[in-house]
Amino acid sequence: MKKETARTLRAFAIELTIYALLVVAYFFLVLHLLGAWLYGLEIHHRYTYASLAIVLIIGQAVLLESLTTFLIRLLRGRSE
Repeated sequence: MKKETARTLRAFAIELTIYALLVVAYFFLVLHLLGAWLYGLEIHHRYTYASLAIVLIIGQAVLLESLTTFLIRLLRGRSE
């Protein structure tokens, strides 16, 4: 395997691991902090819950992608 391909695969594996850990941490944080409130919202105000769930999904994607990109740039800067 070429050196550049190995480096790319290594960076991808690190990024995937970091992203998975961040997603799991985000899930438990939201579950712990917002779980009861979101459940009540789901029961009594379904349309508001659906809108908020979409906002949370988009927010999670943007935040985690930004954080992952920052961490990968940090890791690549140290490895090169």
